[in-house]
Amino acid sequence: MGVRNAPPHAGSMLESLRGLGYALPTALADLVDNSIAAKSTDVAIHLEWAGPESWVRIVDDGDGMDDAALEAGMRLGARDPRAERDASDLGRFGLGLKTASFSQARRLTVASRRNGGPVVCLQWDLDLIGQEAGTEWPLFEGPAPGSEHLFAPLDFMEHGTIILWEKLDRIVTEGFAAADMIELADRIEAHLAMTFHRLLEGQQPELRVLLNGRQVKPWDPYLIGHPGKALESPEYRILHTIGVKVQCHILPHRDMLKTAAEQEAAAGPGGWTQQEGFYVYRNRRLLLAGGWLGLGDGGKPWPRDEAHRLARIRLDIPNSADAEWKINVLKSTASPPVRLRSQLHRLASQTRDTARRVFAHRGHITPVTGTRTNAAAETWQVRRSAQGTSYRIDRDHDLIASILNRAGSLKPDILALLRLIEETVPVQRIWLDTAEDKETPRTGFAGAPESEVIETLASMFEALVKFRGLSPPEARERLGRTPPFDRHLDLISALEVKETQ
Repeated sequence: MGVRNAPPHAGSMLESLRGLGYALPTALADLVDNSIAAKSTDVAIHLEWAGPESWVRIVDDGDGMDDAALEAGMRLGARDPRAERDASDLGRFGLGLKTASFSQARRLTVASRRNGGPVVCLQWDLDLIGQEAGTEWPLFEGPAPGSEHLFAPLDFMEHGTIILWEKLDRIVTEGFAAADMIELADRIEAHLAMTFHRLLEGQQPELRVLLNGRQVKPWDPYLIGHPGKALESPEYRILHTIGVKVQCHILPHRDMLKTAAEQEAAAGPGGWTQQEGFYVYRNRRLLLAGGWLGLGDGGKPWPRDEAHRLARIRLDIPNSADAEWKINVLKSTASPPVRLRSQLHRLASQTRDTARRVFAHRGHITPVTGTRTNAAAETWQVRRSAQGTSYRIDRDHDLIASILNRAGSLKPDILALLRLIEETVPVQRIWLDTAEDKETPRTGFAGAPESEVIETLASMFEALVKFRGLSPPEARERLGRTPPFDRHLDLISALEVKETQ
């Protein structure tokens, strides 16, 4: 069998790699990964606006590289993705530095110093590929003329690395201005705060990141310890695998958050709906923020929707499981192995159910079992059939049944009124308003004057005592277990039977 050597054309391959799909924030996150792998504790990112001469620089205080290590690091596919990695390594494919950089810039220069040794510097320039005779993959020594001063920080460092992007043709496009660079910096800060939040947290964080001189503060997706949370589960270990752990969270409803700034921060960079679902981490570095990993019911994946937007599930995997979880080069997709899907589905289903109830009741929920066994019947009944879902007022509801019992000749008119209300519920309008406002309509006496709550409570109390035959203490206990009155226990405790005239 004949064998041919078919190496890729350098120019064509490098231009193709530019289209992998990196955004600037994700590209910079990949470079921070390299800094962490080099044991950096401080990473400084600088975006300099200078029109077509704009540049981006990343300085870290990691171990640095000597000449041989730098040349290996600048080579495409420098490491075999099948090789075993150190447990703390955030890389896999040996492409991140180059593909992330080329996705944004045409010139990549890296300078480094190890243990007080000499500064070594190598450069890729896509505009010069194919220009050097006899060298298809030209790796230039030293910075480009005129850029030498940008590597000055290394002169004062015992060890560390500087990465410089120039010719930012994918960033500084036609019409791009200084204001766009400022907006871009805000998006980068939000992404880094989310991606590395577990490394940035604490009084003495493992990592400190500066963006244009300002320290990046961590964004906590889970509002750990917030008193308004409905669920903050223990950490579960997934069976039939090693090192995979899960923790389920239900965030507080927006009504439980005090200020607009707190609400916006809790929503996250993508907003409430986009941020719901699984958060997949490798070595505490966030790979995937939100989404349901293709899990679902009846062969249909769960969508991201308003009803479940408070559900967030932390999922940790070891870097030895990259291939099994199908982690891609961009570190932006993951797919759980088939043998683990049933466990994840069960945990996610339970979390979604709780999140739906919290969302529907605006943060005020009562456990499904146990404490509500003596509650009054709900006013509305949901009926599902082959013809669709309908909503009906329960004629056996304590207050309604009491009124109908005393209605006399008005009973047919009251029944007709109830039927009219059922058939004219503005379902479509409620749905549209909810979708547009990103919030459920106010119910449960939210924002209502206390006098209105007392008036309705009194009528319910009278119905329970005089129609159902409960004693006043039993009636008060039942109302205390019945939404939405269970939010007004002080008013319930003051209820007394009115003397008949």
